[in-house]
Amino acid sequence: MIRVGIVGCGLIGKRRAAEAFEHPNSQLSLVVDINQSLAQEVANLYQCKADTSWQALIDSDEIDVVVVATHNGLLAEISIAAMQAGKHVLIEKPMGRNLSEAIKMSEIASQSKKLLKIGFNHRYHPALAKAYQLYKEGLIGEIINIRARYGHGGRPGYENEWRGNPELAGGGELTDQGVHVVDLINWFAGIPAQGIAFLQTAVWPLSPLEDNGFGMFKFSNGAIANLHTSWTQWKNLFSFEIYGTKGSLTIEGLGKSYGIERLIIAIRNPAGGVPEMHEEIFDEPDFSWKKEWQDFMNAITHGDSYWGTSADGLAAMKMIDSLYRSSREGKIVDV
Repeated sequence: MIRVGIVGCGLIGKRRAAEAFEHPNSQLSLVVDINQSLAQEVANLYQCKADTSWQALIDSDEIDVVVVATHNGLLAEISIAAMQAGKHVLIEKPMGRNLSEAIKMSEIASQSKKLLKIGFNHRYHPALAKAYQLYKEGLIGEIINIRARYGHGGRPGYENEWRGNPELAGGGELTDQGVHVVDLINWFAGIPAQGIAFLQTAVWPLSPLEDNGFGMFKFSNGAIANLHTSWTQWKNLFSFEIYGTKGSLTIEGLGKSYGIERLIIAIRNPAGGVPEMHEEIFDEPDFSWKKEWQDFMNAITHGDSYWGTSADGLAAMKMIDSLYRSSREGKIVDV
């Protein structure tokens, strides 16, 4: 059994705890939160120990894997300490508050020979996973452009939460939901050569953080990707479109408030006119967290390749960093 400890017993930590508890190859052994009652609540639910200090996980010889589900400000510190203590690590996205933290985590993962997985659970959503499979099989040819939109409406008081604190969050909506988008762009098209961005703080009093990020990437082969990620998307939205030389793949929705997940396939008519259209609907519960945990367990127990490697996380942070630099400098920058 792979013995698991979790730092952070909020919404995401509870999701991770459930998957670790239910998986046949992992045993949830210890949960940690500075809120003792929250940690004890999760511990009671899954019959494990509770603590208020994350150092207890690092010092324990009875923990093989550490899951870090804290605010962004603790991701690097805890994950580095865990890897140096000989433990595999899964951290929630993003890979730290900034590129320098991501680089340090990547270096420690390499030195320690321990697995570091970044929580890019969107890759495991069925419409996105199917789209990726079809793209790799050559269905739509070479990518010429990608268009992505992702957002929700925020909430009053956001500025008083950790996401509204620059020291804890590192960035605004571009770092929060935007990192999922840039990871998907990298997954399909690789790391771009250049980036440009415009940021807004339009409604929520979060300055210097942004509630809207508009970005564009150019790839060395001429392909273009553009994105808009928003905390003023009053009706929750997820849309990811990949256009190729032979057709397109469009993913709409992520379930629940984002709408039923759909994959729309369009195969170009070489003679012009209406393309051949197909649509698949994935109206099911969100199993992305379960599939992601299975992927991680397979990597640990069998040495299988997995999604969300430290290289994937570092690529996403390079892309995010380029957008922030572009916004500050007012020009196109190299990624």
